[in-house]
Amino acid sequence: MAITNPAQFIQQVRAEVSKVVWPTRREVVLTTVMVFIMASLTALFFSMVDLGIRTALSGIFGLF
Repeated sequence: MAITNPAQFIQQVRAEVSKVVWPTRREVVLTTVMVFIMASLTALFFSMVDLGIRTALSGIFGLF
């Protein structure tokens, strides 16, 4: 790998950053809302699984 001087490095970084396609404000908001919805659904799912396991174990241990 070739060693570049700091000026070349900065030039290469600026060239790469100019290729980045930045999301619009609407895309960011929509993605953020979707993340919160999916996190909430995941939390609800695991809460229900935990409740089911806890109820089953309480029932099993209640027999003894």
